[in-house]
Amino acid sequence: MPDVPPPASISRRRLIGGSAAVAAAGLFAGALAAPSAAQAAADGYGLRIVDRNENGGRLQYYRFATDAIEWDPGVNVLLPDGYHTSGRRYPVLYLLHGGNADFRTFHLQDNIIGLTAGREVIVVMPDASTGWYSNPVSSFVGPRNWETFHMAQLLPWIDANFRTFAEYNGRAVAGFSMGGFGALKYAAKYYGHFCSVSSHSGPASLRRDFGLVVHWANATSAALDLGGGTVYGIPLWDEARVTADNPVQRIPSFQNKRIFLAAGTSPDPINWFDTANETQVLAGQREFRAALARAGIPHEWREVPGGHFFRHDLFVQDLNGMLGRLRRAG
Repeated sequence: MPDVPPPASISRRRLIGGSAAVAAAGLFAGALAAPSAAQAAADGYGLRIVDRNENGGRLQYYRFATDAIEWDPGVNVLLPDGYHTSGRRYPVLYLLHGGNADFRTFHLQDNIIGLTAGREVIVVMPDASTGWYSNPVSSFVGPRNWETFHMAQLLPWIDANFRTFAEYNGRAVAGFSMGGFGALKYAAKYYGHFCSVSSHSGPASLRRDFGLVVHWANATSAALDLGGGTVYGIPLWDEARVTADNPVQRIPSFQNKRIFLAAGTSPDPINWFDTANETQVLAGQREFRAALARAGIPHEWREVPGGHFFRHDLFVQDLNGMLGRLRRAG
């Protein structure tokens, strides 16, 4: 299992208000749950719960203090129907949001509760800001070590606090746009963690077209997460990091995994941002698919009309495939 870069040095964090923040977001009903054994478990993974809503329904909310991130990132955990009374264990899907979004996006915009109704899977949706699921080369606003938070802290905390299968066949990872890249990256770098990986309009090739996706990652992270810092470095890239993160350069790491890729073929001619993003996504996914085919690695793919957006119908198709690959609840 590859090493995870250590968290940045300890620094003061801005604590985000508890029940007031939940009420303002309008996400949940009911009182905040009292402290429980979950806090002791969180402490063991470098996390401290600063806000939560364990309301007895399917959607659970947590916010953590961690030395990996200067502010306190949130996580939604969507439980399957009947979780509280079944006593069974379930597979887990880590669902990663795109850039300029947050942990609430799949709930507030994409009806993730409805899309997963009746499915026997736990869905974990963590914050990632616009940090490209990486520990950056530089940050001018304190630690933004998203990879450390997700892989070294949150993932083991989930397994310790929910009835999961803490094994290769018990986990899938998927995402949209930046999150689709993050899914491919995590599946390759942490080979033994995920048996299924899905990228919905996510980049799969960092270096093509003179590194356009690296420039995309550097520019958006600098503007929206790192206060002028970058994921991969400017003007010179950290070449080792780019290679380690680049899905198309990690083809052997996708052996024995279920792989699902989706991209749009007709970007919006009026929306330059949409056109630039999905055009590059489509080209990169085709390059990645060709490399998988040369290596004899099976994969599923969809190219459909439209631009850079999360397609609910393709996610449902993807979810069906995931559940066919993951260990069944029991």
